[in-house]
Amino acid sequence: MSSNDTTGAPPASADVQSVSAERDAAPQFVLPLVAHIEKTDPPARTDALETAARAVLTILADERSLGEGEWAAAMRDWQDARIRKVVRRARGAEWRKASALPGITVTGKAAEVRVFPPVPLDGWPKELAKLQVSGTDLDDPQDPGAPDPGVPVLWTSPDLDMSAGKAMAQAGHGAQLAWWDLADADRAAWRAAGFPLAVRTAAPEQWRRLTASGLPVVRDAGFTEIAPGSETVIADHPALGSRPAGQH
Repeated sequence: MSSNDTTGAPPASADVQSVSAERDAAPQFVLPLVAHIEKTDPPARTDALETAARAVLTILADERSLGEGEWAAAMRDWQDARIRKVVRRARGAEWRKASALPGITVTGKAAEVRVFPPVPLDGWPKELAKLQVSGTDLDDPQDPGAPDPGVPVLWTSPDLDMSAGKAMAQAGHGAQLAWWDLADADRAAWRAAGFPLAVRTAAPEQWRRLTASGLPVVRDAGFTEIAPGSETVIADHPALGSRPAGQH
């Protein structure tokens, strides 16, 4: 499922109304994520969302994405334009072929998500281009419960109905915005801990409080499923704290 936030660097609020003409005019790239979803044993929805978010953080922090690393140029080009992510699904031989391409596979409780370095919008590898975007409708057989104390939480809006694929992309956006907004020491600590995080749907009153907290918020560009400007995810990392609205 395709989605994007629209900010390529801090401040972390991804606001569709504030995208510069230069960012729209820049060559557009997309970060591909492929979820391993077998018909007979699909992962739980929350597990898939959390694994997708961790996959985005993992590639952002990977040495190949930094400095003169082999993925660094593609990562810079991607972040200089709209921050697009597309989630596709694969099973069986499709998953094995996708896993052979350069990238990183991140596992959750049962979920597996492979993230790849960014590619041009019209330049997908054939092994990924043929994968389906649809078919990522997942459920939670059990309530995921409250997040563990002190764990960063990506709160999703209680007012939006998103497919699992769309929500996975949005969770990835939220994790990326938190990463951008953290101090270097907090980034290092999060990475060293293995990027623990939780994805949960906020209660309506809680969501209203979060939107006024000044925490990083994803506002979707509205290409798929939901209206432009919809607030989808708020990134609540303990190191960020609550700030007056408008401060980043």
